[in-house]
Amino acid sequence: APQPPSAFAQFFDKAGMLLVLALLFIGCSLGVDNFLSWFNMKSVALSVSMTGMVACTMLFCLAAGDFDLSIGSVVACAGVVSALVMNKTDSIALGILAGLGCGAVSGFINGFVVAKLRINALITTLATMQMVRGFGYIISDYKAVGIMRDEFFSLGNSRLLGIDTPIWITLGCFLLFGFILNRTVFGRDTLAVGGNAEAAHLAGISVERVKIAIFTAQGVMAAFAGIVLASRLTSGQPNTSQGFELDVMSACVLGGDSLSCG
Repeated sequence: APQPPSAFAQFFDKAGMLLVLALLFIGCSLGVDNFLSWFNMKSVALSVSMTGMVACTMLFCLAAGDFDLSIGSVVACAGVVSALVMNKTDSIALGILAGLGCGAVSGFINGFVVAKLRINALITTLATMQMVRGFGYIISDYKAVGIMRDEFFSLGNSRLLGIDTPIWITLGCFLLFGFILNRTVFGRDTLAVGGNAEAAHLAGISVERVKIAIFTAQGVMAAFAGIVLASRLTSGQPNTSQGFELDVMSACVLGGDSLSCG
């Protein structure tokens, strides 16, 4: 009979990446000047804040057995859309809503095609990635779109208790989506769909509805990150965030999400 894994093997399987992170952190602290400084810690947290925001919803995609390659394009396009609408209407609220709407439409299309038409998420989101990026280039005339409302810049450049607002937003996303995944019916349905979609369907879970909701939430979250980025850059830039999807998926996997679904 096969021997059960050792206690260390079980621990490493559950917390291996956390252990590697701790060792790297200790090594950098000992070997790199000013690594542990407050300024550097804030800079590191700020640099990964966008990745952290979008990883919260990508985690649901991966857990349900799918992924979204279009998020980098949605980030760029949402920033451009927000900037254009803001400049046309002189309304920050309308600009933000337009950007979020752009992400919601993109995510819904992805979810509908994957769930209803049964087309592979790789093909679907790869096509959406190209179309959304192209749309962003067209409406911006291939140029960065400057934003004229200075009040909007506080979203990405203000501080609370000495910590940048995007970091607080990311921490809030961790708490919110962690609660949804672990404490709500939708979170349990997501894991059930990823574990065995057919069994989830037989148990009464609407697999199609869950997948559409996940992809739509992914699009909205990517759009929100794009709006925050536009605030930080003071403009909507159609060529930003290329390859961003790989950073987000890598963050999810290193954080413990399973590529085998569920």
